[in-house]
Amino acid sequence: MKITEALLAEHVVFHNIFDHIEQAVPKLKTLAEVKSLAMLLESTLSAHSRTEDILLIEPLDHCLEQMGQAESFHEEHREIDASLAKIKSLRRLATAKQLLLSAVAYSRNHFDKEERILFPLAEKVLKAKTLTTLASDWMKEREAAAT
Repeated sequence: MKITEALLAEHVVFHNIFDHIEQAVPKLKTLAEVKSLAMLLESTLSAHSRTEDILLIEPLDHCLEQMGQAESFHEEHREIDASLAKIKSLRRLATAKQLLLSAVAYSRNHFDKEERILFPLAEKVLKAKTLTTLASDWMKEREAAAT
């Protein structure tokens, strides 16, 4: 397996989570419910973003820099994390719902950008063996996180 395949598989899982959140949020009655969903999404997206940053974006930084996209990918990860973290301090249900749904929409757009730009770039620039080694590193990181 290549790192691009592993990360794309994670994207599929996240899109299912995004679908669930978009369906559930309008029906939520308490701030605690919204915060709980936001914290779940924050923790899982944070791990995913960290993996992408270290294993894929950093090795491609020089290419992304030439495209004028290097800081954009890092910044988008930070913005998503910050939006989800901000929900913890909110006191209004409507505001928390709106921010969570905005973070989901922003995440969908970011994933689309990765799938259109980052993953094809990795496939083009990095050797197949490198992509496989990075996937192996990804698997080791996941196993270490599980223990």
